[in-house]
Parts: sequence; C-alpha cells; structure tokens
Amino acid sequence: MTRSRLVQLGVLLWLTLVWCWLWGHVSVGNILAGLVVGLMIMVLLPLPRVPISGRIHPLSFLKLVGLVIYLSLESSFQVAWLAVRPAPPPVTGVLRIRLAIQSDLVLVLCCDVLNVIPGTMVIELDRARRVAYVHVLNVGSDKAVDAFYTSTRRIEQAFIDAFERPSEWQGPTEIETSEEAGTS
Repeated sequence: MTRSRLVQLGVLLWLTLVWCWLWGHVSVGNILAGLVVGLMIMVLLPLPRVPISGRIHPLSFLKLVGLVIYLSLESSFQVAWLAVRPAPPPVTGVLRIRLAIQSDLVLVLCCDVLNVIPGTMVIELDRARRVAYVHVLNVGSDKAVDAFYTSTRRIEQAFIDAFERPSEWQGPTEIETSEEAGTS
C-alpha cells in the first residue's frame, strides 16, 4: 500500500472516529454512517496535495516544543499583567515579519504557533513573499517590538532546525512550480 493510500485511510478512520464522537456512542450503524460521511467528504471536498520535503529532527523538534511552551507561559504572564496592571490599556498594532521558512506546510505551522502564543495573532500571510502580518497586543515601546521580533525569529529558527535544514531542503521542482502558476 502506498503512502498516499495510507494517509487517505488514516483520514477516513479519523473522520469516522469524529462522527462516532459527535453521536456520543460507538455502534455498527454509527461506524458505517461515519465511513459513508467520511468518504463523501473526501470525494466531494478534497484537500489539495501539500508537497513535503525534508525530515523531522527529533532533538530539534523537542527544542521547538520546549521553546513554544516557554514562550506561551511567558506571554501568558505578560498578557495577564497587562490586564491587571494599574495603567491604560496597551498600545496594539500590526507588525510585518518576513520569514525564511521554505516549505508552505512549515510556514503554516509556524503561523499556527504564533496564533497559539498569547498576545499575538497572524492576520494575514503572504505565501509568495513569505511575509506574515501579526497583530501584537503590546507595541507601546521599542523594547516590546524588539521582544516580538526576537521571539518570532527564535520560533522561526526552531522550525527550520526541526523540519527543513538547508542541506536537506528540496523545494518544488520546476514542473510543480509551473503547474501551480498555470503554465506548462
């Protein structure tokens, strides 16, 4: 069985499991209905193929997880302090950051992490230019802005180390690039 078939089977099983969870109990009828609904979703609403290159580096991935946990806790305390401090509300703003991540999948994962960290939310992602526009809760000082850029660069580098080291990166081929652009 090919890898893509295994992925499709995994998605079908996941959709069936979600169907059973939504109904609240597992029965033969619910499993069959979940399989039918899952197949309909997969056939009528197919997701585009995402090219995957490189490999996961376990130690770097663990460092990434640790960094995300640390930054999430740190940001949680900062947001909590901004909420209870005896001062006016913080100055908010949208900051632009260009990311060096090559893979579309890893770029989206990085932006998802930025969304999970309290006080930041990606509001737009320019895939072609690799630019993210991030709403930041506190941009009232140069120190706060620098802190955002520093933490974002740390996250970006952690993603690169974990998923797409330059020596292993094989971007889309010319054929894939021309197909995406609509030319052959």
